[in-house]
Amino acid sequence: MAVPKRRTSKKAKRQRRTHFKLNVPGMVRCPECGELKRSHRVCKSCGTYKGEEVVDPS
Repeated sequence: MAVPKRRTSKKAKRQRRTHFKLNVPGMVRCPECGELKRSHRVCKSCGTYKGEEVVDPS
């Protein structure tokens, strides 16, 4: 059975996990209402996408 010969140090463990983190999604301003929204998605406040009203905002 494969068993580690030495204990993994805190430094080695933390260096390995440096890329294991959450990232913030890309946010852009809606050109119609100015609210922050995720890029390439319908604006939640005004319901527009690429200058056209796609969803009724109510």
